[in-house]
Amino acid sequence: MNPTMPTLTLRERLAEYEKLMRLDKPIGILLLLWPTLWALWVAGEGRPAPLVVAIFVIGTVLMRSAGCVINDYADKDFDGHVERTRNRPLAAKRVTPKEALWLAAGLAVVSFLLVLPLNLLTILMSVPAVFLAGSYPFTKRFLAIPQAYLGIAFGFGIPMAFAALQGEIPLVAWAMLVANVFWAVAYDTEYAMVDRPDDLKIGIKTSAITFGRFDVAAVMLCYVATLAILGWVGAVTGAGAAFFAGLVVAAGIMGYHYTLIRDRDRPKCFKAFLHNNWVGAAIFAGWVADYLLRG
Repeated sequence: MNPTMPTLTLRERLAEYEKLMRLDKPIGILLLLWPTLWALWVAGEGRPAPLVVAIFVIGTVLMRSAGCVINDYADKDFDGHVERTRNRPLAAKRVTPKEALWLAAGLAVVSFLLVLPLNLLTILMSVPAVFLAGSYPFTKRFLAIPQAYLGIAFGFGIPMAFAALQGEIPLVAWAMLVANVFWAVAYDTEYAMVDRPDDLKIGIKTSAITFGRFDVAAVMLCYVATLAILGWVGAVTGAGAAFFAGLVVAAGIMGYHYTLIRDRDRPKCFKAFLHNNWVGAAIFAGWVADYLLRG
């Protein structure tokens, strides 16, 4: 043990692991879960197999947790210089980098074991899913808009859901993934607007920095693209009024986000980011209601 590391009891160490996996902050799980649930309901035509739903829900929690651990490992030399992240377990040296890597590996292995009861295509798709989740944190070193990469990583449950329930990945699945990329760029730009002064100081690349003074406009345009693509998916899959009502509610929530971020007030930008949970929920509720009404 590093002599600078504090000696922790087992309960204290488990609490630090919980914080490292961000289980105390479930917003990331929800933002990852909503598009996966959209895809499960569309791929399953409103009646996805319960076992498949359970596997994807548990897998979402595990992979998001693994992604958070890898993210903190990648940013361990930066987080200490950012006001919002300086007390994270790795940055505060309450957990060692080796412990973090072992924890991430364990979560990834359990996630892989979860998909083994599914078909071969889904199992094969889990390989790039793990790669995307593990590599995203490092893209902040060189990609101008790493949030787009995050959108692919966070949305990869979409093609996997279609693979699991239909045995193939149709065009609508990839369209939904693209919609999720736009949504992720929108909400994670709001998140990045909170940290922009610190990120500029330490040299991290984010969409908030890349968009500059057009950041608010970029967020709103990404919201519009998200709704437009999902609207197309709804149209080609025969969705009715209930689904489109869900999109209207989501659009209203996005409009509220504009009032929060237009002045670039950091606490309000963070509130807008957190509030995206209701965007995902509104879209999912619309899809569920539509399939119920269609019988």
